[in-house]
Parts: sequence; structure tokens; C-alpha cells
Amino acid sequence: MEFSKVIAARHSVRVFKDTPVDREMVEAILDQAATAPSSKNSRSSAFVVIDDKDTLQALSEMRSYGSALLKGAACAVVVLGDTAKTDLWVENAAISATYIQLCATNLGLGSCWVHVNGRLRDQKDPSKGTAEDYVRELLGLKDAFKPLCIVALGYEG
Repeated sequence: MEFSKVIAARHSVRVFKDTPVDREMVEAILDQAATAPSSKNSRSSAFVVIDDKDTLQALSEMRSYGSALLKGAACAVVVLGDTAKTDLWVENAAISATYIQLCATNLGLGSCWVHVNGRLRDQKDPSKGTAEDYVRELLGLKDAFKPLCIVALGYEG
């Protein structure tokens, strides 16, 4: 697809068909995301692909708002930043996540960014902790890797 058409077509999708996404498509998206620019070419972004329905369900419960759509996605990409490589991991991961969404659109997939970094699990009850802590524990993430967001992927429903 012509790039200007990809830009025009990209929108947030919150309802997905119950159709799996071929692993080759996901790999193609990640290959492109890995080429995203990064501060001083630090390549500080990393990705975890989730296609297990139980894990997607658990991720959908990371916040009391805005994350429920993950349970309906065919898969999701957790976008991480390696804090040991650069202090600009947030910016680098954001560029990578944007690449994921644009590549998904180019391949005919829908996507939606679900933010993790800096979000509470429950806006009304801070004692429930942060979305980051929930995701970190659920996925067993190493200390240096911080989740910025989760990009839901699938065919638009």
C-alpha cells in the first residue's frame, strides 16, 4: 500500500474478528519495528508477542479502564524499552510501537495502543498498584525492561 494511504487508513480498532493472525505476518511486523529509529542507534526496544488467549485475558485485566479490548485481539505485542541501553527508552519504544501499528495497517490488520507506563491499575484506587507492575509480574520481565504499551492486533470486527 502507498505510504500516504497507510497513514490515512490507520485507526484504533477495539473489536476484532475471531481469526488468528499468521505468525509470518507478526514476524514481518516485528522485523519492520526493529528498524525504527532510536537514540544514538541504541536499539533499546524489545517485543513480547502474546497469542495465548488466557494471557490476553489476563492482560485485559491490567487496568480498570482501556485494556478490556485485549481479550478480543488475535494477538498483542508488548513493547518494552531496555533502560540499561538508554534513558530515552520511552521515546524509542514509542517510535517502535508506531511502526508496529503502521505495518499492521499495511498488512490489512487492525491495531490499538493500550498504554502501560505510568498508568494505575485502577484510577479510583491507587492502592491496587500500577499496570507496569501487573504486566511485569504476569510476564516475568527482567528489571531492565520496562513496558511502554501493548499493541493489540487482529482483523477488524
